[in-house]
Amino acid sequence: MNHSSVGLVIWDVDGTLIPADLRWLTRAIARAYGIAESEVVFPDKKVHGYTDESIAVDTAIASGVDPSAAEAGIPAFRQAIAAVMQEGRQELAEVQPPYPGAVASIAELHERGFIQTVLTGNLRSAADVKLHVAGLDEFLDLRIGGFGSDARDRFQLPAVVTQRYSAIYGAPLDPAQVIVIGDAPNDIACARHAGFRIAVVAHRLGRQELVSYEPDVVLESLNPMTVVAAVSSLLSAGGSSAAC
Repeated sequence: MNHSSVGLVIWDVDGTLIPADLRWLTRAIARAYGIAESEVVFPDKKVHGYTDESIAVDTAIASGVDPSAAEAGIPAFRQAIAAVMQEGRQELAEVQPPYPGAVASIAELHERGFIQTVLTGNLRSAADVKLHVAGLDEFLDLRIGGFGSDARDRFQLPAVVTQRYSAIYGAPLDPAQVIVIGDAPNDIACARHAGFRIAVVAHRLGRQELVSYEPDVVLESLNPMTVVAAVSSLLSAGGSSAAC
């Protein structure tokens, strides 16, 4: 870990910093594959915590698109999601404002010396718009982030963050000084795969369900003081489990 940082905090985006909303994927998938938005069918349990391209392929197939055509449509999907997000900036501001405490938590962690970035299934073009419109990007170092445009498999994204961190900050990344803040079981599994600490916020799933996946911390909300206390405790104590 860089000597000037007390740790690295990696944020998930949808469901963690802002509410999840499938309207953007619905519009982009419909546009990319030439189907009506009303015909877009998302597969059960293969949306939250996955990457946009993976969701697009699985959803296209579930919506009746031939598997080979679903894969061949990914370049069109990339263009479509970028266009949909730009076109919907005003709507995005209205329907997906940041969760209470999100902006303040990022600012407070910055004041305490933490480097922060994101690990998200969103393509970079979508993530940039979402974070900027929500006013969440000021203290996030997106140069070292991991995005769905970097890898189809979310479990490959921690390695992307690790490589980018080393290149930008000139020092290896110590997994013991990294914490992911997410909201879904796949966030937990991905962080564990990388050897990172993991805190989840109960925005969509209840505490008991989240506890069953054995995160280090379950947060009831993004209250800044609670978030800072949990992050500081985990990274300074070597990751002993806690619940807030």
